Amino acid sequence: MPPRKILIDTDPGQDDAFAILLALGSPDELEVVGVTAVAGNVPLARTARNAQMVLELAGRGDITVYPGCQRPMVRKLFTAEYVHGESGIEGCDLPEPSHALGEKHGVDFIIDTLMASAPGEITLCPLGPMTNIAMAMIKEPAIVTRIREIVFMGGGFFEGGNTTPAAEFNIFVDPHAAHVVFTSGVPLTMVPIDCTYKALMTPDWLKQLRAVGTRTAVEAAGMAEFYQQWGNQKFGTDRYPLHDPCVIGYLLKPELFGGRNCHVSIEITSPTTMGMTVVDWWNVTKQEPNCMVLRDLDNPPFYDLILERLSRLP
Repeated sequence: MPPRKILIDTDPGQDDAFAILLALGSPDELEVVGVTAVAGNVPLARTARNAQMVLELAGRGDITVYPGCQRPMVRKLFTAEYVHGESGIEGCDLPEPSHALGEKHGVDFIIDTLMASAPGEITLCPLGPMTNIAMAMIKEPAIVTRIREIVFMGGGFFEGGNTTPAAEFNIFVDPHAAHVVFTSGVPLTMVPIDCTYKALMTPDWLKQLRAVGTRTAVEAAGMAEFYQQWGNQKFGTDRYPLHDPCVIGYLLKPELFGGRNCHVSIEITSPTTMGMTVVDWWNVTKQEPNCMVLRDLDNPPFYDLILERLSRLP
């Protein structure tokens, strides 16, 4: 089978970096046809540059990054330097980009890529707020039927939220964009914190990653170690999850994940629960499912996969 074509929309973020590296380390299964940046973990200027540097680290500086939306559709931008550090990817020393940012707006790149491809050929992988994806749908509705699937990290249900008691960060930052995507009719696979909280990296695994000895592995380990400090403070443990690589892990090894089709809606009116993903896990409303919601993850094989694929990179 030819590699599955994916377009990564991202706001790096250490865990975004791991997702990008995992995809680039898996060329037999995945072809990264483009990368767009969105404001989220840090402002757009930094997320775009961070994406460039991660691509450069992996030896793929030839992949152009297209900056997209600088703010959410309706709300003011909320960022997460308190988790990721001032740059968004603290803990590493990444190479300078060798290629310029794309001149085309990220939203237009998404539209043009989908319109130039066969229907059902491109899978979108949003790793941050869905602003770029929603704006592309609004600007050119014809792309909706051309998207194979959207596999994204975001939301939560039994775990509640990680930014407010009700809302996970990616959805909270731009709930109106998420609402557009969830009501679009595109096939969706949601990787919520209920699933990603099971993707716990251990100190022993980080030692194995650093011991690979390549620049990619060493810098990735540095990013993960910095990121883990937040988990140590929040959870009082030496194990902390990498959220975004679960999106790529699911595309590579869906058998490592478990979930069910559910109806999911996005709360966009209540100030108390703004950005909540209302997951009808038990089908109490009898509404037609609109999303595959993942909940389970086989952890050791997942991290074995990340280690093996990152070891392929320079």
